[in-house]
Amino acid sequence: MPESEYPEIRKLDLFARMADDQFRALMRGAYLQNFPPQIEMITEGEPSDFLHVVLSGSVDLFAQWNGRETSMATVRPVSTFILAATINDAPYLMSARTLEKSRIVLIPSQDVRAIFAVDANFARAIVTELAQCYRSVVKSQKNLKLRTSLERLANYLLRQQLRRGAGATFELDFEKRRLASVLGMTPENLSRAFKGLGPYGVAVHGTRITIGNQAELERFAKPNPLIDDHAS
Repeated sequence: MPESEYPEIRKLDLFARMADDQFRALMRGAYLQNFPPQIEMITEGEPSDFLHVVLSGSVDLFAQWNGRETSMATVRPVSTFILAATINDAPYLMSARTLEKSRIVLIPSQDVRAIFAVDANFARAIVTELAQCYRSVVKSQKNLKLRTSLERLANYLLRQQLRRGAGATFELDFEKRRLASVLGMTPENLSRAFKGLGPYGVAVHGTRITIGNQAELERFAKPNPLIDDHAS
């Protein structure tokens, strides 16, 4: 992998405090690959041979069972996936495919584990990231189990609005079928949920969302940082 890519990877908390020699040793075995859209890079159940770092583009983490499929998360730059499988030398629990043209660094898992054993700062950063991932999973479970489909959609829209600059009008990240999967709904239920948010000031035109009554939507959604803030 070209050294010109090193600074971008170094910005990640996971790698920021590593010893320089250990970081370079880790990068020596890594390589950079460009993926076109809709390419499946890893498949659940396969050995976790690489830790992936998304430098550009986006990746859908998804799972399948008994003929069904659901989206679990979206990975955006600059971030890693799937760290837990890499550290545990365990099979992937999720599959991953690109949503758009993406530049991704692949770091051999055996190298990650070897440096985890000798670099204390790297080990602490890994523990911190895994703890953050655990907390995000708990919040996702609370969102799924404690809220109705209408409440899940309302809070999702509020989170997206904030991420998009807090304006009254913004675009969804992806098409509605995938959004339904992320929220644990069928496309038909999602369509009904959008209509159900009309009285709370939500207008939908394709993937464009307009929130006409912010206070009313927030009153209904009751956003809670112990569920909705995935940064802490």
